Amino acid sequence: MPPKAKPAAKQPAGSASSTKPGTTDGKTVPSQNLATTVAVNDDNTATASASTSTNDNTKSAVAATEPKKKTLVTADGSSDKSEKKKKSKKRQETYSSYIYKVLKQVHPETTITNKAMSIMNSFVNDIFERIATEAARLATYNKKSTISSREIQTAVRLLLPGELAKHAVSEGTKAVTKYTSSK
Repeated sequence: MPPKAKPAAKQPAGSASSTKPGTTDGKTVPSQNLATTVAVNDDNTATASASTSTNDNTKSAVAATEPKKKTLVTADGSSDKSEKKKKSKKRQETYSSYIYKVLKQVHPETTITNKAMSIMNSFVNDIFERIATEAARLATYNKKSTISSREIQTAVRLLLPGELAKHAVSEGTKAVTKYTSSK
């Protein structure tokens, strides 16, 4: 039984292009720019060949013959067989440990659910992003390339209402003072 050849790239109908040797049985296959052919032989081996043609110059490269493996490949490209090494999950950065510490400082007997912690984490991320965006905008207005504590303080005053802004500014000032004194 002759080997079965499956073209990997379909050619447009009626294309008049150069021909190249691309299969194991010596037949020629029309090629436009790039064509790849895979042939499965009787002894369960696969042969692949690829060629490109540019201005009637045909280049051909034939891959080595290797035994056909029986592994299923899913739609996302991963194989069905389990790998020996486990893939480690990417660590997700959250503020949950810090939120928990503040909660215990304020109300030591109170606990928090996972859903509430997720909401608090989203809230902190949202406020952080708003303050950073506003501080960057202020630095741009003042033609500065560096965001300093002054831009952060002004951004907090613009974003947070009334008494909340005053408390946030005083806590921020206290934190910056503590940091600079510890250096």
